[in-house]
Amino acid sequence: MENKPLVTFITVVYNGASELESTILSILSQTEKRYEYFIIDGGSTDGTVDLIKKYESKLTGWISEKDHGLYDAMNKGMLMGTGQYLWFMNAGDVVYSESTLEKIFASLDRLQTADHGRLPADIIYGETEIINEAGSSVGLRRLQTPEKLNWKSLQWGMVVCHQSFLVKREKCLPYSRQYRFADDIDWMIRVLRNSETIHNSRLILSKFKAGGLSKQNIREGLKERFRIMTRNYGFFNTAFNHLVLGTKLFFYFLRHGRI
Repeated sequence: MENKPLVTFITVVYNGASELESTILSILSQTEKRYEYFIIDGGSTDGTVDLIKKYESKLTGWISEKDHGLYDAMNKGMLMGTGQYLWFMNAGDVVYSESTLEKIFASLDRLQTADHGRLPADIIYGETEIINEAGSSVGLRRLQTPEKLNWKSLQWGMVVCHQSFLVKREKCLPYSRQYRFADDIDWMIRVLRNSETIHNSRLILSKFKAGGLSKQNIREGLKERFRIMTRNYGFFNTAFNHLVLGTKLFFYFLRHGRI
C-alpha cells in the first residue's frame, strides 16, 4: 500500500531475560521496516537490562524503572510511541514470521476509503498460534477469532489476543489498571467500543507460549473477568455464556489434552 503507516512495537518485560531475546529478534527481523520499537522494563535484576543494551542501537528507545505492574508499563509504552498503529508484543511473544508486518500492509489494500489521508482501519486483528517451551507449534488457540470482530464478541471469551491486535493511535485508550490480571480484556472491549472499522487480516499474526500463570492467578483472573463481562453484558447473559464456555472447555480438554 502507498503511504504505509508507521507501526509502534511495544515490549513490556520484567525479569524476562530468558524470554526477551526471541521477541526482540522476531521484530528486528521483519522484512517491512516501517516500524519503531520501544522496550519498557520494570527494573529487572536478572540480566534483562544487559540484553536490552545488546540491541540498544536497533531500538527506538527503552527505559528500565520500577512501575505499578504490567498494565502501568503498557501505558508508558503508549506514551512513548509515535506510530499510527500500536502493537504490544511482550517478552515471550513472537511475531509469527519475518514477513508478517509486510503481509498486514498488503491486507490493508483490500480496504477502501474515500478520504485518502485517513488510515483504512481503526483495528487490525488476526489469529494466534500456541507454542511450547521448545518453540514448537501446538496449534492455534482454542478460541479462534471471529470473521467479524466487535466489542460484543468478547462475551464468548478472549477470542483475540493483544499479541494479534493492532490499534490506531487515536482509538487507543489507556489501560484502566483497575484489574491485576484481566485488564487486557477490559481494555480490548473499551477499544473495540471506541472503533468503527475493524479489519480481519486473515493472517496468523503472533505466537505465544501456553501457561505462565499460577493457579491462584488463574482463579483471580477468572473472578475479574466475570466482573468485567457482567458490567458489559449483564449478569444473566454472562452466567449463561460461562456455562456454555465451561462445557466446551471440558470437552476440548478431553479431546486435545490442553486448554
